[in-house]
Amino acid sequence: MVHSVFARLCAQSTMPADLRESEPAAAAMSADRLQRIDRFIGEYIDKHWIAGAAALIARNGKIVYYKALGNDDLANHTPMKRNEIFRIASQSKAITSVAAMILYEQGKFLLDDPISKYIPEFRDTRVLASFNPSDTTYTTVAAKRQITVRDLLTHVSGLDYPLIGSKPMVAIYAKAKIPVGIGTPYYRLDTVMKKLAALPLVHQPGESWTYSFGVDLLGYLVEVWSGTSLDEFFRRNIFEPLGMKDSYFYLPAEKQSRLATLYTEDSVHRLVQVAANEPVASYPDSHGRFFSGGAGLSSTLMDYAIFLQMMLNGGEYNGHRILSRNTVRLMTTNQIGDMKLGDNKFGLGFEIETEKGSARLPVNIGTISWGGYFGTAYWADPKEKLVGLLMIQLYPNSHGDIVDKFKVMAYQAITD
Repeated sequence: MVHSVFARLCAQSTMPADLRESEPAAAAMSADRLQRIDRFIGEYIDKHWIAGAAALIARNGKIVYYKALGNDDLANHTPMKRNEIFRIASQSKAITSVAAMILYEQGKFLLDDPISKYIPEFRDTRVLASFNPSDTTYTTVAAKRQITVRDLLTHVSGLDYPLIGSKPMVAIYAKAKIPVGIGTPYYRLDTVMKKLAALPLVHQPGESWTYSFGVDLLGYLVEVWSGTSLDEFFRRNIFEPLGMKDSYFYLPAEKQSRLATLYTEDSVHRLVQVAANEPVASYPDSHGRFFSGGAGLSSTLMDYAIFLQMMLNGGEYNGHRILSRNTVRLMTTNQIGDMKLGDNKFGLGFEIETEKGSARLPVNIGTISWGGYFGTAYWADPKEKLVGLLMIQLYPNSHGDIVDKFKVMAYQAITD
């Protein structure tokens, strides 16, 4: 495994930083150059590629850019607000991974424990050998080894994804009524995960990187290890200590009006508002009981920036230590060896920028990042002590290059 560049660079800062709004010059960033972001995002809005967006950039704990541009609701000309609550989808995965590592530090498990130690139904997993698309029948072979906790954290378990995975596994999961975790609030996490155990893997555990439902399974393990529901564990051990006041699986009634409007594209890529009563739009307003650790959270720019700053601080924020700096090192170390993930690698819950990835964009080696299905994205750069977040509510997005361009715009404003 490659040593964690993220942790080494974070350790060079002796004092943990809490986020505060500041003049850009105090963080060695140019106010004039940051204003280019307004114009850049404004072009996407003016061309009707997006309805609106919210963005945050912080350096050395100083928030130098924190704005909402365009509209939340186009029909009613309601402006986007910077405290808008967004469906963050797969950005939930990093939070679930941190939750698991909190319990790791409490001695609840080891990373290479087979998950069958805690969920016996996974003792005899099988691997897909052949699939008949005409009737969704299939054959299997025995798994060469059991799935481990590390496999779930790194997406090498052999599990696949409902709805967005490979065609054979999407069909198999659909037939078994395995939910994707978004818009399915009334399933039960324990029932779904035990049913998942009876279905085949798409490949042998540990043999390939496949983005998967495994973090939802990890969320269920958090419940098993902690003896409490995933939402309660998040609240007590992450959200309340860090001061993340607007992060939920299901929003309380008094905050539902702040949920961002969701858009999609028609056949010619024009913006279309998703009806408010459609499950994919309305699920955060439900009184749900399915806590999808892989996709179910909604949050704000500020809340997620706090979470990322905690990682840049080596596991500490707001006077509370969430993780030790050595656990942060472990999470930000390449855990997939030579397996392919584009130009980059993967740790325990985070993509990790490599030298090859850093040659494509200004982000530095060791930067951690990911995003969400509805157009949200984040990164945390330990060399520049920089946090970046861009939040949109649009799927699919034929102009998704906005994320990489936003990264460029953040780095071009650094002056030291």
